Amino acid sequence: MSTDANDPVHVREALATDAPEVARLLAILGHSTPSDIDEARLAAYLARGERVLVASRSRAEPPTPLLGVLSVHVTPVLHRPGPVGRITALAVDESARGQGIGRALVAAAETLLAESGCVLIEVTSNKTRVEAHAFYERIGYTATSLRFAKTNETH
Repeated sequence: MSTDANDPVHVREALATDAPEVARLLAILGHSTPSDIDEARLAAYLARGERVLVASRSRAEPPTPLLGVLSVHVTPVLHRPGPVGRITALAVDESARGQGIGRALVAAAETLLAESGCVLIEVTSNKTRVEAHAFYERIGYTATSLRFAKTNETH
């Protein structure tokens, strides 16, 4: 996939028709479920009010291929004066890394979450993704806590 790093990055809300590209990009993260992401699943996700942003170097809709995807979630919490925004996934095509795609997606997400009243933005990154950790630190995020997880065996 070739991109001209001099072309501007365009970030927009995802459309259900972006599902194949969203799935392709999320597969970069190594999750087993991206192959299950189809138009109906993405449309249902968006219909619940969840937000997904996509990036390209073209204003055409839908541009193919997409260069990056980011999803966010707003969580009301009792212990803060406003909701917490969470970047739940960020993936940039390997051929487009280092070209400002991730930075543009995060900046758009930060604006969206601020408009939603979020008082804190957090992101969880797998402990093995050292390059991702360095990226988040370069753009102003600080490692603050550990996250623990347990798989729900009934699902």
